[in-house]
Amino acid sequence: MPAIRLTDLTLGYDRHPAVHHVSGEIARGSLTAIVGPNGAGKSTLLKGIAGALSPLGGAIALQKGQRLAYLPQSAELDRSFPIHVYDLVAMGLWTSAGIFGRIGLGQRARIEAAIAAVGLTGFERRSIGTLSGGQMQRALFARLLLQDADLILLDEPFTAIDARTTADLLELVQRWHGEKRTVVAVLHDIETVKRAFPQTLLLARETVAWGQTGEVLTSGNLLKARHMVEAFDSHAPACAA
Repeated sequence: MPAIRLTDLTLGYDRHPAVHHVSGEIARGSLTAIVGPNGAGKSTLLKGIAGALSPLGGAIALQKGQRLAYLPQSAELDRSFPIHVYDLVAMGLWTSAGIFGRIGLGQRARIEAAIAAVGLTGFERRSIGTLSGGQMQRALFARLLLQDADLILLDEPFTAIDARTTADLLELVQRWHGEKRTVVAVLHDIETVKRAFPQTLLLARETVAWGQTGEVLTSGNLLKARHMVEAFDSHAPACAA
């Protein structure tokens, strides 16, 4: 069983498809990028895999027993919520400790280690509202570390952050890959994908190409994806999913 299997999958809103008739598999332990033009349905697909959006048609099957962690786009996070970095990171222990569970000495050590791993030692009592974009993303990655997930979904994790933070967080992604975890990330930077992600799904509301990154990200495929999105008809009838 692969980590993720998509079968004739259609996802959308108010029966208007944002992603339609996508089929394919993501192998366990693989490192996969989802790329495509703006409006290609990349985030919609990730939400479907995460269980935040129900299919209009087709199916999403995840390997049984997988622990799943999902990091949405930073724009979807409320940074005005009055919480400190330490408490935000500690939320990664909810699956094991429960929402109101007591955090013991061993778990505190894990929290501190996760904060140190992302370079935020000394920021524990800082409110998340005072963090820069890169610092906030580091804190969210520390929370992911504590979730100890088998399947990690990242939606534009390196957008609007500095190059140093991107490099540090990419090292964590590579670490997860080395630990045989399955990582799927929506990305915009094609050069980052070519350098760090062996597998790529090129999406333009439907699959343009899916496989080895070097074979997917050709100039011809990228041009085809752009044309497919530009040809979108907002008045087309609902897909008969």
